[in-house]
Amino acid sequence: MNRDRALEELKARLTDDKRLQHSIAVEAIMRKLAKHLHAEIEIWGLTGLLHDIDLDIVEGDLNRHGLVAAEILEGLSVDPTVIYSIKTHNPRLGYQRRRKLDKALYCCDHLPRLIEKCALSVPGKSISGLDSDYLVQKFNEDGFFNEPDKEQIATCSELGLTLKEFFDIGLDAMKEIEYKLG
Repeated sequence: MNRDRALEELKARLTDDKRLQHSIAVEAIMRKLAKHLHAEIEIWGLTGLLHDIDLDIVEGDLNRHGLVAAEILEGLSVDPTVIYSIKTHNPRLGYQRRRKLDKALYCCDHLPRLIEKCALSVPGKSISGLDSDYLVQKFNEDGFFNEPDKEQIATCSELGLTLKEFFDIGLDAMKEIEYKLG
């Protein structure tokens, strides 16, 4: 499946613009991370783009999120590597994150929200006004961001990245697509 078709399928299933923007942001970070790690950019991008394709259908039921996505994506003949990684990003399902792709999707999932929340805390409320030092500062600030989500983001260390390195990659990706995020 190519990116255009994947986006079309995603738009057919996600009616919430925020969820769609989140998927596009995760895709951008996954692509940038793949480039940094010398991985398959297209596969990583598709994984990020499609990871929440089932959220409207499961209506927030995290016991089904990922499993319904797998059914949808299998019906669309999506690469099984992508499908498995999407199942691993929901820890409630219990799938082991074995590959770099699995670990990348898991740590990338909440990074756009952290970046967006940091942007709202600076003058101009723009991602372009952020740097990774500020993200690290806010990440470490008690009460600024949800603790379980912080723990998930911190698993970037399993990819050999420090938080600062990971935030640099994420910020670069988000700055490139900021115009798409409204």
